[in-house]
Amino acid sequence: MLKNNLYLLTLAAFLACTPLFAQKNNISKLTAKNAKLEKIGDGFSFTEGPAVHRNGDVYFTDQPNNRIMRWSATRNEISVFMEDAGRSNGMYFDRDSNLITCADEKNQLWSINDKGEVKVLIENYKGNLLNGPNDLWISPYGGMYITDPLYKRDYWERDPEMQQDGEHLYFLSPDKMQFIRVDENLVKPNGVVGTPDGKKLYVADIGDNKTYVYEITEDGYLTNRKLFAEMGSDGMAIDNRGNVYLTGKGVTVFNSRGNQIAHIPIEENWTANVVFGGTDRKTLFITAMGSVYTLQMKTRGVW
Repeated sequence: MLKNNLYLLTLAAFLACTPLFAQKNNISKLTAKNAKLEKIGDGFSFTEGPAVHRNGDVYFTDQPNNRIMRWSATRNEISVFMEDAGRSNGMYFDRDSNLITCADEKNQLWSINDKGEVKVLIENYKGNLLNGPNDLWISPYGGMYITDPLYKRDYWERDPEMQQDGEHLYFLSPDKMQFIRVDENLVKPNGVVGTPDGKKLYVADIGDNKTYVYEITEDGYLTNRKLFAEMGSDGMAIDNRGNVYLTGKGVTVFNSRGNQIAHIPIEENWTANVVFGGTDRKTLFITAMGSVYTLQMKTRGVW
């Protein structure tokens, strides 16, 4: 997940390396009959981090404005869930319906309950602040995978230079007792998502314009890294057919073999993230710059 408009050079480099999306576009095979992309909210600064609650509501961040918003799946209304949200970016609900967020303001990982009460889960790695936790995915067994790229912030009260020795992928064990690196060979890891059986993990290296797939071992470590797609991504989602949704210039869909099968164009310059929401998980919820969109799908998200 990218942070804000300070990083347009990174975006431009990414887009310059991205293939022509219009070459393969079979989105009608994935969408509901007569489905149309709908803008359901705008006027935000930079939307990010959509996470779906068990009731189908989608929480997302208006990151520069330091707040978390909530879209009601039943009322199709957007409201403020939390102000002073730690400049949260990527988010995901755990099994107890706590909202886990990448709180970028102080480079932390937060757990927020339904009352808005905050618990800090991660403050550092081996005594040094993280670069800025960016995106996360929680396995069905409770382990968390967290990307930690460096995007310098003008609101940081600390030295903006990197305090880690690189931009890495981390794992937090289900009991929260073990916090380790699971891939130190990435340029700038960003989007991350896993399969519902907890056996595979997809990680986008937006700095190298690639997305990789790993096998997840029983103890949470990763093995057998393979190139999945010659495309990076800001955020990611997966549907019940095993298709993987990557973001950037619109939303690009790949099947489980890594073949591009569809593209959803978005009028904004940048699509930050995507998730399946709604009570039946058939609403594709898209965050894009100052707006959010929905698209009704045949496929559904997994939870």
